[in-house]
Amino acid sequence: MGEITGAGLLAHVPTIVLPEAERLELNGGREITLVTGLRRLREDVFASDDYDTVVVLDSHWATTVEFVVTAQQRRAGLFTSEELPRGMCRMPYDFPGDPELAHHIASFADRHGTWITAIDDAYLPVYYATINLWKFLGEGFPDKRWITVGVCQTGDMEDHVRLGRALADGIAATPGRRVLVIASGALSHTFWPLRELRDHEASDPVHIRTPEARAADHERIAWFREGRHDKVLAHMDDFWKHRPEARFSHYLMLAGALGEQECTAAARQYGEYENSIGTGQVHLWFDRPADGWTGAGPHPPAAGPHAPAAGPPAPAPARTPRPRD
Repeated sequence: MGEITGAGLLAHVPTIVLPEAERLELNGGREITLVTGLRRLREDVFASDDYDTVVVLDSHWATTVEFVVTAQQRRAGLFTSEELPRGMCRMPYDFPGDPELAHHIASFADRHGTWITAIDDAYLPVYYATINLWKFLGEGFPDKRWITVGVCQTGDMEDHVRLGRALADGIAATPGRRVLVIASGALSHTFWPLRELRDHEASDPVHIRTPEARAADHERIAWFREGRHDKVLAHMDDFWKHRPEARFSHYLMLAGALGEQECTAAARQYGEYENSIGTGQVHLWFDRPADGWTGAGPHPPAAGPHAPAAGPPAPAPARTPRPRD
């Protein structure tokens, strides 16, 4: 039986892969803590031998009619961003995939009333929400597998939570697999207009697009540090007013995998909460609690990973949140 051994909500902003001199120039001579935070996270977590595979929930990869999980044996090449080719240009990457896990995840789509396809096409695009984090956390560890799941632009909150449930079951169905899951994306996510943004490139949160967005980000960071995933999920309507990246779908998938409202894992913060041309960025890491993500012990074994479902996909079973103060 596989298990999720750790999880993170991590920022992937292009600034982190700029040359050091350019980062310092943008930030008044100071290093941005999104960089130093990832370096410490690599030492604390990713340099260990306690995991086999990293699953990235990529807020930049938007599919349309289904969720897609990468299933290549290996992904390698040079990455240039279509969005920011000046700063992310011909970046080499090379890492093994995990087809077995990818197909197990996809096999649970019907059980959770959703649509997931494992794709092994060698020409499938890769996005910097995955590559930038791999450069910090994966490069240099050639035996660690990395796979990516995209968000679905036609999916709502429930759809992304269902994907997370299928992800957890797919991991549980993969014998012996120890997995780290990364929700790659920002908190509030409204850029400054082009003619103004160069006045707001420093990391100081004073540059967040609105004071209200900054306050909403701080509120959620506090909840995460307290392990109050129930509050984050209960107040999504309020947070959507501040336009979180990808409607916060990267986190919603993570929440579905960790037990949703019942998840009690408290975050360790790596670095400071910082601005990136108006958007709110932070690195939060959740260690698996000794008594499981929901305080109820290990995730139960998944049943029948390859058994086809009869008829149309069945709705996912309702979860009854545990009362909390």
